[in-house]
Amino acid sequence: MRAVSSASSAPQVLQAAHLNAKFFQGLADPTRLRIVRLLLERPHTVGELVERLGVGQSGVSNHLACLRWCGYVTSQRNGRSVTYRIADRRVRLLVKLAEAIVADNASQIASCMRITDRAPR
Repeated sequence: MRAVSSASSAPQVLQAAHLNAKFFQGLADPTRLRIVRLLLERPHTVGELVERLGVGQSGVSNHLACLRWCGYVTSQRNGRSVTYRIADRRVRLLVKLAEAIVADNASQIASCMRITDRAPR
């Protein structure tokens, strides 16, 4: 068996790192994370999410498009309305793990000067 050189695998490792970072960026927006949390409770329509979040329909729809594109949520049309739900049950575990890590490191995360807070949308 031939060993893979580290020079030839470096581009694949870099590509995987970029892809993983992009995956986490999908949840890095506070509104998208709030949408995911609501959808973990139960499926919702856009109208229900607009009402619960206090965000405009256009904004909610744009966030849902992002979440759907990246595989976090799926949608089902029922007449004139579209219902959104979590696409992969592992999202629940991911959110729970993140919440536990944040709880254990809240003060360090809050005081981090490298990652800036964005204004909530």
